[in-house]
Formats: sequence, structure tokens, C-alpha cells
Amino acid sequence: MATQRPGFPARIFPAGNAPAAPARRPAAPVPPAAPAPTGAARDPIPARGRMVQQLAADGIQDAAVLRAMGAVERHRFVDGALVPQAYEDTALPIGLGQTISKPSVVARMVELLMQGGLRGEDGRLGRVLDIGTGCGYQAVVLGQLATEVYSIERLRDLHEKARANLRPLRIANVHLILGDGMAGFAKGAPYAGIIAAAGGELVPDAWIDQLAVGGRIVAPLASSGGQALVVVDKSRQGVSHTVLEAVNFVPLKSGVA
Repeated sequence: MATQRPGFPARIFPAGNAPAAPARRPAAPVPPAAPAPTGAARDPIPARGRMVQQLAADGIQDAAVLRAMGAVERHRFVDGALVPQAYEDTALPIGLGQTISKPSVVARMVELLMQGGLRGEDGRLGRVLDIGTGCGYQAVVLGQLATEVYSIERLRDLHEKARANLRPLRIANVHLILGDGMAGFAKGAPYAGIIAAAGGELVPDAWIDQLAVGGRIVAPLASSGGQALVVVDKSRQGVSHTVLEAVNFVPLKSGVA
């Protein structure tokens, strides 16, 4: 008999059987965009609305992704001094040499995952593995779109920061794990989609093994002296790779620090 999944914030350890998935819940509604007043950088809701409008203008077409980007308060995931820049399309430092990705990059990668990952009748993704929790922002965006999210971080201090950021939000379908992202998280497999915020030379075999047939991986990989966004689709016939645009992410590393 399967055991119940731990409540949020979840700290998951290697021992034990994979618990059953929780019931699906609808995505949170998006607050309406308000007109931009003078000094809007100090007023996050209008700034967030304009960010979503810009994402749509720049080519993000999935309405669910746009709603998720509008629903999640990015300013809660950055240091206080950086709040005025929270809804600009820029990466911001979060400590330990890591950054919170640009909104446009998060939206692009999540949209690619939605286009290829396994989705239910309600349009939501199934279980997703998020490699590189960072401050927790992308995990929360994914939580708006997937039935369940496992987000793994190798740096203990960032894992704890993400736990602190998510604790007041009380999001039951997002679980935070301290561990080696290169090894994935076998207890939660198979995954409808896997997304990574760090780039290596190759997609780890563990990710492909843990991906469900019909699922998709979206990750940066080394390419021609830089990095490129790569989509990996798994079918019964095998695995296919599609190389997309150039990107710039921190390197993918193993171990826990």
C-alpha cells in the first residue's frame, strides 16, 4: 500500500517507497493587468502585468504559461534591494554565484515543456522534475501547470532559501529536495517532463531513464563553445534531440555542497 506524500515544505530522503500522487488542483487565476502608474517599479502588480504582456509580444503563445507567469510574484524571490528590477527581463543574483533566470527564459522553457510533455485531459502536465531549484521561482511557476513538481537543488544554502521563500505560499504540489540533480530523483519517476536550469556536456542518462515514454526534457547543453537550449523527446521508438537557440546558464555539477 502506497504511503502519503509528505506535506510542504517537503524534505525527501532516499529511503521508502514512492507515495501516491495528490489530487489535481486548478491553476491559480491571474490578477488582471492594471495601467502602469508613475513609479510602477515600486508597485509589483502592474509591473507583473506588463511583464506578461511583453512575454506575449515576444512570442509566448501558451495561455496557461502566460497565466502562470502572471500569477507568480517574482519579487518575492529576490533580495529586497532588487525588487524594483523583479519584473524586468533580466537575470538577478540570488547568492552563491547563482541567478534567478530571466522571465523570458523561464516562460520559453516552460512553454516548450508544455508543448511536448504528457498532459492530462485538463491540459495540465503530469509529474515534473525541476533540476536546479535556486530560489524556487521556476518551481512555483511549474506548480501552476503540473499536477506535481519535484524540484532538486545541490547547494544546501539555496535549498534552504527556497524553502523559506515557498513556506508562506503553502503550495502542496511542489516538493523541494536537497540532492544531486544529475542523478535525478528516481522515487518520483516516471516524469511527464524534466526541466533543467543548469547546462552540462550531455543529458544525464538518469534523466532519460526517469522520463516517461511520451515525455520531454528541456535543458541547456554545451554547444559550439557556448550553450544551446535542447529538447529531448522520448518515444517507444527511441530518443530524439532538437537543438534550439543559444542560452547562458550556470554549469551542471554533481554532488551536494
